[in-house]
Amino acid sequence: MPAGTVIREGPTQLLVPEDHSTHGPGTKTAAVFFNEQMAFNRDVSIMFLRALERDKITVADAMTATGSRAIRIAHEVPNTIVTSNDMNSDAIPFINANIRLNDLDNCTASNENMHILFSNGAYDYVDLDPFGSPVPFIQSAIRGCRRKGILAITATDTAPLAGAHAGKCRRRYQSEPIRGYMCHEGGLRILMCTIAKELAKFDRGMKPLLSFYADHYFRTYIQVEEGADATDRSLDQLGYMHYDPATLERSTSKLSDNEHRLGPFWLGPLHNKEQLSKMTPENTAEEKRCAKMLDIWQNELNDQVFLYDLSELSSFIKLSPPRLENLIEALNQSGHATKTHISPSSFKTDLSTKEIIDIYKEISPETLRKSQ
Repeated sequence: MPAGTVIREGPTQLLVPEDHSTHGPGTKTAAVFFNEQMAFNRDVSIMFLRALERDKITVADAMTATGSRAIRIAHEVPNTIVTSNDMNSDAIPFINANIRLNDLDNCTASNENMHILFSNGAYDYVDLDPFGSPVPFIQSAIRGCRRKGILAITATDTAPLAGAHAGKCRRRYQSEPIRGYMCHEGGLRILMCTIAKELAKFDRGMKPLLSFYADHYFRTYIQVEEGADATDRSLDQLGYMHYDPATLERSTSKLSDNEHRLGPFWLGPLHNKEQLSKMTPENTAEEKRCAKMLDIWQNELNDQVFLYDLSELSSFIKLSPPRLENLIEALNQSGHATKTHISPSSFKTDLSTKEIIDIYKEISPETLRKSQ
């Protein structure tokens, strides 16, 4: 057994390097990488796969490192057959130790370059969680995904996708990122757009089942759909944005023009309500957080591309913000509005910018004091 420390994540025991990341995006301090903060990310995988309720599902964790995600899936999700793969030979003793630690007979360690792994076999569920951008690996992950399989992809290069390093975003994703309060929603939708375009090269489309931003990363789970019609449906949901900070006006267009120069982005829904309705937080490592996020995902207007932030509105209108709950309640009297998982101070609505501003002014603390 390699040297390390045993931790517990949910009901699963994991042997990990003594020197490992405990918060933030993580740094490679040991020969085998492990980040404790990604427990929530792994929790979501468990909730997601349990909700599929399939008789059998073959799983490939393409860049598994210590095997933490693969081991948890094999231990916590019934009817799974898991391949825990990493090209780093130093990872294999950790994977095998974790298989023994949890007494698993449905998980196998694999020491392959992931491009070779997916050229030799295909799986029902492919998980791609690289250190940094997933772009160099997406095509191979697609090849390794069976017909109507599921792709789960993480991107930790948040700064380029959110526009802090726009040049890198243009080079890696061929997209112009959006800055400001919508930067993380925009980054998530750029990642999804990239996956849709890569799938299209194989005459495959996608149906998003769950997509989110959390901590320092973006994550999306997509159902692969086969054929030209499915491909065209996916490509039809790509487009460009316009955002004017001087007026707060937002709009989208299927084509790029002088006004709609940001993107392209995925403009379709982020989640699938049916899938989310089957997910439960019980027996996860961060059960309270999982329950809270599930509630937001299940209720947010995920087919609305734009979000608004209280700080953005208060700075523009020059009035103190009302409580978010009060504003959402007021907006719902004229349309539909919900919280969004992107930020605790943001919301989504189907109302126009002008309608939002008018309602905000009506219920701002200053306006209410003057009316008393």
